[in-house]
Amino acid sequence: MEFIKKYGIVIVIVFALSMFIEPAVCFFILGSIFFYAGVKAVLLLKRIRRNGIACTGTIAEYESDSDGYKTPFVEFTTLAGDRIAKKPYLYASTDADKLMSYKNRIGQPVPVLYDPNDPKKFILTDQTGLNYFVFMLCFVMGSAFLVVSICSFMGYIKLRF
Repeated sequence: MEFIKKYGIVIVIVFALSMFIEPAVCFFILGSIFFYAGVKAVLLLKRIRRNGIACTGTIAEYESDSDGYKTPFVEFTTLAGDRIAKKPYLYASTDADKLMSYKNRIGQPVPVLYDPNDPKKFILTDQTGLNYFVFMLCFVMGSAFLVVSICSFMGYIKLRF
């Protein structure tokens, strides 16, 4: 993800220019980003599920982003005694999150799994299934975009708009 943040402006410029020159490059860029994000997230989820340390956290509040999706702000204490207070490292919000207030969940305990090497990388245990689904969907979409772009590069399909 750091790679995408670091070179985001260059990626956007190449994407915009390639829309007019060769649309298959756009599909390749989108596919690569979705594929990379999906694989990276699923691997991190698996590592935390396999090696993570379980504890109980408390939801301090829910923060809304610019689109209205709510993400919990969780506080917990690690086995080493460090106090962590932040949003989960991986969390998938749904459209239902926009409509719900979640005021009754503030102050409630939630199961947390954190990475023993970096406790700031944590997930909510009860959201693991949704997270896997969303990031596997990213992986599948990325794969589809990559297949379309490769087929276009090889001449099997034409992507002219």
